[in-house]
Amino acid sequence: MAEFAYELKIPKERIAVLIGKQGETKNRIESALGIHLHIDSQEGDISIQGSDALQLYISRDIVRAIGRGFNPEIALLLLKPDYVFELLDITRYVKEKHILRIKGRIIGKDGKARLVLEELTMSNICIYGKSIGIIGETENISLCKRALESLLQGAPHAVVYKWLEKRRKEMRVRL
Repeated sequence: MAEFAYELKIPKERIAVLIGKQGETKNRIESALGIHLHIDSQEGDISIQGSDALQLYISRDIVRAIGRGFNPEIALLLLKPDYVFELLDITRYVKEKHILRIKGRIIGKDGKARLVLEELTMSNICIYGKSIGIIGETENISLCKRALESLLQGAPHAVVYKWLEKRRKEMRVRL
């Protein structure tokens, strides 16, 4: 049986979250996917090894999601077959000096904008560093990504919310 491996790096302050209390999160990922995680907590280097390429890919996304600020419970939603993880790089849309302002725009006062986006797209959003992570079902992720891109490009919140509500109604009609 061929052995596959991924090497990735996550921020050092997220290592403890990946490991979990007494290794709980790490063990859960390993047992659910039949892979092995090697974690270098000094450097933030993660090595994922296993014999099933698909399980390895899923575990890589779970580790990346936790590394980008997601709660492990939400990251583990990626174990479901129709859930995906998407990462948006804020610096692709705005200059470095505007990142803080744009993050505030996405989060909103007391996190309200982010919550509304999550509800309208039935997705989970996490803003961490210079990136925005999204976890949700494939169709919802594409809606959420388009909405976030619109906000990153300066569209008013009300316009984006209205567009999302219209899309949700269309989706309900199709079901």
